[in-house]
Amino acid sequence: MKTLDPIFNEIRKEWLDHILPFWARLMDEAYGGYYGEVDASLTAKPLAPKGCIANSRILWSFAAAYRVTGTEDYRKCASHAFSFLTERLLDPEFGGLIWMADYEGNVLDARKHIYNQAFGVYALSEYFRATGDADALKLAQELYRTIETVGYDEQIGAYREEFDREWNEQPNEMLSGSGVVADITMNTHIHVLEAYTTLYRIWPDPQVRQSLDRLLSILHDRMFDAELGRLNVFFDKNWASLTDVTSFGHDIEASWLIQDAIEAAELSNPNYKQMVLALARSVSEHAIQSDGSVMNEQEGGRLDTTRIWWVQAEAMVGFLNAYELTGEAGFLELVRKIWSYTSGKLIDPRPGGEWYWSVDGQGNPDGREIAGPWKCPYHNSRFCIEVLLRLERLYQEA
Repeated sequence: MKTLDPIFNEIRKEWLDHILPFWARLMDEAYGGYYGEVDASLTAKPLAPKGCIANSRILWSFAAAYRVTGTEDYRKCASHAFSFLTERLLDPEFGGLIWMADYEGNVLDARKHIYNQAFGVYALSEYFRATGDADALKLAQELYRTIETVGYDEQIGAYREEFDREWNEQPNEMLSGSGVVADITMNTHIHVLEAYTTLYRIWPDPQVRQSLDRLLSILHDRMFDAELGRLNVFFDKNWASLTDVTSFGHDIEASWLIQDAIEAAELSNPNYKQMVLALARSVSEHAIQSDGSVMNEQEGGRLDTTRIWWVQAEAMVGFLNAYELTGEAGFLELVRKIWSYTSGKLIDPRPGGEWYWSVDGQGNPDGREIAGPWKCPYHNSRFCIEVLLRLERLYQEA
């Protein structure tokens, strides 16, 4: 690559002029945090509940934006989310992060989930990385210890999922699906991995490195199906897979998150890199549609071809990561094709819009919320950051 890829400036503009301004406008000056919902008509809902996962993802997004650009406005946005997390979402009595607050910041759902704690670690670590705020590092360390002491089950060799406010284990209602209630999920494990990767970058403690190595071992030895080139999704406590689901979005996301962890912790197990490439190749062979988009998942013989916003975002990072590892031009071409589709179909062209949740095969939006407990800037702003930094690095190495 002798010149910066043509998509570089398009992605940078999308990030700085479209994604970040949308979320900055949702800052709630009256009650703290950010408005909990923007509906499909682009109407903000100031009285909507405020999810902890959404707040953590907003915190991560603006902290990362500040770290990369140095723009003070992004630091202010991140600090606003940090204050809401520490003042309203952190349980002062039993520790850990609650699931949901109301619009004023009062506790609405006090359940604890390891997935949620992991996003707290991820966001707080990034905030410290960007600002040096010692309180953020201390809280990230506390949440890490909670995940390790309460969340990790030594007997079954996996992270538990859901708890009540007092940390009594509960059925995993919040992160199950496909008609099952899973004791163990791939989703929680890959997001604990990404959280610990960022934590290790700011706090290179040997115990965190051991946790990363153990997580990679779980993913490879317990969840990875080498024959199908996928990570199985749901398990019971005996590690029996509960469904025949291939989640293309999670597989391609996991591929680059695994590589990121390998590099951060300087781990050398060759099986892990083989898993990274096997996942990327499998998604490239089975999930790419004729229009250049990435389908959602396959359950048994049923294909879900919905074009979901976060799946496209993670696929572009995952395939660019695969290109960096292999030099195979086909992976880079996939990035360009997915970007062409995303910019033409998934990015909302309306004034004041962001990205649609998903569109169908004809490009029709699904009518779901534009912002909400699960619809946040983390996937698409992170895609922008990762692709921009990686393309710059490729340009410098050319």
